[in-house]
Amino acid sequence: MPTEKPTNRRGVAVVAALMLGAFAFNTTENLPIGILKLMADDLDRSLSAIGLLVSGYGLTVALVSVPIARLTRSVPRRLVLCALLAALLLASVVSALVSSYWVLMGARLVTAVAQALFWAVMGPVAVGLFPPQVRGRVIGALSVGGSAALVLGVPGGTWLGQHTSWQVPFLVVGALAVPAFAVIATALPTSRPEEGHAAHGVRPDKRRFVVVLSVTALTVTGVFTGYTYISQFLVDESGFSEASVSTLLLVLGVTGIIGVTVYGRLLDRFPRATLTLPVATQAVALLGLYAAGGSRAVATVMIVFLGASLGPIFMATQSQVMYVAPGRTETAIAANGAAFNSGVAAGALAGSLLLPLLGVRGTFLVGGLMTLAALGLLLEEHLPGRGERRPGAAAAAPAHEDAGARP
Repeated sequence: MPTEKPTNRRGVAVVAALMLGAFAFNTTENLPIGILKLMADDLDRSLSAIGLLVSGYGLTVALVSVPIARLTRSVPRRLVLCALLAALLLASVVSALVSSYWVLMGARLVTAVAQALFWAVMGPVAVGLFPPQVRGRVIGALSVGGSAALVLGVPGGTWLGQHTSWQVPFLVVGALAVPAFAVIATALPTSRPEEGHAAHGVRPDKRRFVVVLSVTALTVTGVFTGYTYISQFLVDESGFSEASVSTLLLVLGVTGIIGVTVYGRLLDRFPRATLTLPVATQAVALLGLYAAGGSRAVATVMIVFLGASLGPIFMATQSQVMYVAPGRTETAIAANGAAFNSGVAAGALAGSLLLPLLGVRGTFLVGGLMTLAALGLLLEEHLPGRGERRPGAAAAAPAHEDAGARP
């Protein structure tokens, strides 16, 4: 039975709804960071206990991403996405209305499971609505939605919580699921998950897939080894005032959105360069902060480099794992998401262990060396002969793919 084909207008509407959903999920994940003390005082818990609401969330995403993607691989995507957005709304309402730490923890774990699957399926769904040659631009658009959460969502939720109560931001973010749900339910065509060009990798390559996952893990672990202590670094090492740190972090976030937007438009034309270049600039940023971060001018430039790196790296790896996925693309994206969230946790842990041994500058040195290792993997992959395929492999690729746009 032929699958209903969306118009461009319906495709754009679905992508906009998915961007809104990504913004809501990412904001929810990090929202307690900005209202930590408000929540701790109201729930009569320590700051570290409230912090577990964030770390437990990320760990859950890392653990369940691949299993839940495999478990739901045959369920229609419109049903899956609507169920996930409904879960976000209900969990947000429960979080705001029930003044119990453990109920809040349970609601956040439910949201974390929903986010893990949402990120796994939204890429293939969105890409499948458009021609294959613009898949990079579609992935780039989705990444803008996720990146905006740290620049707009968390600061906005913090401001709202400080002027009302910590529960209100949860309700507002949960309410964002409603318009996203309505668009997905009405505009996304009904189709089987395995249908369409986005369901499977264009040029399956298990070795390349492992390399990309390794790059994700190394770069994220590396950046969070130092970034976890960026505020302390900017005050103690660079000599900025505490009031200036929030401005610098805003610059970092805005630079990230700009970077994702620019790189997203280039993913289809330069898939290898749009991963290699931000990995290189991240290495420069981390090692530059270590070597010369005592200068305010150098630290500011390195913050810009750092902001222009992490978001584009994850976006580029998402695009590439879809291209070289050895199986279904949602499972590949789930594996990349698991690598990302594992890297966040591992980086924060590594930083906490290294801080008393090497000081805050040393955490950036170690993070930079990890990023250099990721860059080495990419450069080795680009050496002559490393990308060669067995005879006849290229013939298996769809005829409509541009042979010049191989990741």
